[in-house]
Amino acid sequence: MKAYIFPGQGAQFTGMGKDLYENSALAKELFEKANEILGFRITDIMFEGTAEELKETKVTQPAVFLHSVILAKTLGEDFKPEMVAGHSLGEFSALVANGALSFEDGLKLVSQRALAMQKACEIKPSTMAAVLGLADNIVEEVCASIDGIVVAANYNCPGQLVISGETSAVEKACEAMKAAGAKRALLLPVGGAFHSPMMEPAREELAAAIEATTFSTPICPVYQNVTASAVSDPSEIKKNLIIQLTAPVRWTQSVQQMIADGATSFTEVGPGKVLAGLIGKIDKEAVTANA
Repeated sequence: MKAYIFPGQGAQFTGMGKDLYENSALAKELFEKANEILGFRITDIMFEGTAEELKETKVTQPAVFLHSVILAKTLGEDFKPEMVAGHSLGEFSALVANGALSFEDGLKLVSQRALAMQKACEIKPSTMAAVLGLADNIVEEVCASIDGIVVAANYNCPGQLVISGETSAVEKACEAMKAAGAKRALLLPVGGAFHSPMMEPAREELAAAIEATTFSTPICPVYQNVTASAVSDPSEIKKNLIIQLTAPVRWTQSVQQMIADGATSFTEVGPGKVLAGLIGKIDKEAVTANA
């Protein structure tokens, strides 16, 4: 079975999507429609902007979403997913690609999500850190032992987990992770504590937008971050999408479940090759490719 996977924030680069815009009439039309919906020319920032401009959450999230979704649409008849999954933001790209969400509604939700997360980041100093070389249960135990808010946020692959929370608690947790035998525990250059309780204000804001949006039955199951299992029911998809902002991204578990359910190849759709790299570490036999 053919699985398609969609990257999240962090995969962006200057010039992303420019070749699509210049070589495909469909892509150009969709990019211009996106400029209208967003109310600013995101294409200018994607194609010519600085790394700093691209790093702004309100730009990054729609940019990565657009690159993934428009690339999928230009594949035409070649795009026949039997299962999809996305990492964090990438879940929205996956849901447009499998027909659960329209292009326009997906972009509006991603834009609202980005702005809501940006606002939540400004309430209290918060951050994320990558922890390398520790078992998941040890990372979870260390987080639980720290005063303040710090949780496991991204289960990326065995031995690579991202923690998230209040800046002071994350810093303390990094020291404790090293003492527990982590190869590395380093703060990430992010705007705030994504996939942690710190995102509760954003979750509430996004919940209203998601509830007001029409979701359809998808053409194939989506393996959602929250459950790491196949979901096709629109109401369940909505519920998991709302929980996703404050819950961990169970990427390792999602990929393992997709393989158990018959995935024979994984095609990454969007900027970069981050997810293909993670899948290679989750299962050395997995076949990966880029769209």
